[in-house]
Amino acid sequence: MGSLGDGSYLQFLDSLKQAGIAIINEHELRQRLAEAQRWRFAFATLAANGRSLGIRFINEREGANDAQIWNTFARFDFPSQLQATFAESLRTEH
Repeated sequence: MGSLGDGSYLQFLDSLKQAGIAIINEHELRQRLAEAQRWRFAFATLAANGRSLGIRFINEREGANDAQIWNTFARFDFPSQLQATFAESLRTEH
């Protein structure tokens, strides 16, 4: 199961959704994160390369929630480089 030190992967995904991020093929993402010993690393990998598995992230609020997304990544101890890469991928998705 994912680490509970700074929150679980379930809390993280719920926080992303509250920030307006739609997760396509969320079931597959949750299943893979549940199997990972290091869920943050697994999330980073799947966020960057999950398209072949049908895993995608879509910003449903168009920029109004950037701060909330950044705060979510910071609260769950993701590196700022991943935050920037994720935010950029949301902009290029449309």
